[in-house]
Amino acid sequence: EELGFRYFGPVDGHDLTSLRRILRDLKSQKGPILLHVFTNKGHGVKEAAEDPVTYHTPPVFAELGPDGAIVSLKKSSSKAYTDVMSAAIHEAMGKDPKVAVLTAAMCQGNKLEAIRTDFPERFFDVGICESHAVAFAAGMAKGGMKPIVDIYSTFLQRSFDQIFQEVCLQNLPVIFAMDRAGLTGPEGPTHHGVFDIPYMRMFPNMTSLAPGDEKDLVPMLALALEHPGPISIRYPKTNLDAIDRPNGFQPVELGKAEVIEWGADGCFIAFGTLLANCLAAARLLADEGIHVGVINARFVKPLDRETIFRAIETLPFVATVEEGTIEGGFGSAVLEAANAAGLDARNVVRLGLPDRFIEHGDRHELLADVGLDPEGLANAFRRHREPAAREVTTA
Repeated sequence: EELGFRYFGPVDGHDLTSLRRILRDLKSQKGPILLHVFTNKGHGVKEAAEDPVTYHTPPVFAELGPDGAIVSLKKSSSKAYTDVMSAAIHEAMGKDPKVAVLTAAMCQGNKLEAIRTDFPERFFDVGICESHAVAFAAGMAKGGMKPIVDIYSTFLQRSFDQIFQEVCLQNLPVIFAMDRAGLTGPEGPTHHGVFDIPYMRMFPNMTSLAPGDEKDLVPMLALALEHPGPISIRYPKTNLDAIDRPNGFQPVELGKAEVIEWGADGCFIAFGTLLANCLAAARLLADEGIHVGVINARFVKPLDRETIFRAIETLPFVATVEEGTIEGGFGSAVLEAANAAGLDARNVVRLGLPDRFIEHGDRHELLADVGLDPEGLANAFRRHREPAAREVTTA
């Protein structure tokens, strides 16, 4: 009231008749109004009222009982990238007493319950305050700890200034485990983690990487725990992919991409777990006699310039692929590096999420809508390859 507000309440938010009357009466009041309304999370659904955390963003319901009551949630037996990361963090904390975890009201979402139980003195949930989590982690790193900030990609944006001032400016070894990177499906545009590639790679001292599949993730965390500066790992809210590597798994090395296969007619350079879709698209094109290679970039910063420049300089067509905004993302990083090196990059096409907010929906359906499913990637290759092929023939 000292600020000029007129305060009303608290009132029962579940008494809709009274709430409507109060709102109608307050419309005629002059000046700023603060109406204090009490509600109970999950009100009206017994299961949600008893377990509001699980039912905050529940999976699809399996069925309804004869009286309309919820019977159970549809559960998947498949492991997700979150499972692998949380298990790897748990193992690292068991081996090294300097490893700690910080999150921001995302313990269950990031599957950190076992860590909270087994290592309570090194687990910190700061509530919905991502900026504090990052500043807190910086202080821990300054004191010799190895903090892991485990936060959804989209909500880590709230700590942009702390990533800059507290972590990168001081070049402190803070690990950012960015869950929900890419399209999160039914949670919609507020939760899609599509902007972290541009906002992390812009900071000096930052190292940014993304696994191509399940096998990349644990080695990437191991690399991060030994890295002397800030480092970020992005991974999606989806089940694991395990790709077939004809030449075997290539160890994760700082700033090195993994060549899955080299192709005479062009290649996909994938940053992140759309690698599996790129391989599937390459198989579709192989059926048409088009030999397309696939590179697992692994790093956006530092880029593997040697491998990527070789592709740009020797292949008729190169497509960068990422599950993130195309504005300022991995493809932009490739073009920037090519420009700085004086390369002709007219044969490079960027494939990623368009410059608009993506609505909610099944992740696979959303990827198909934006042309990042295997058929969409193959179509993009066919569409953009034709002018390049004509130009090579004419030359």
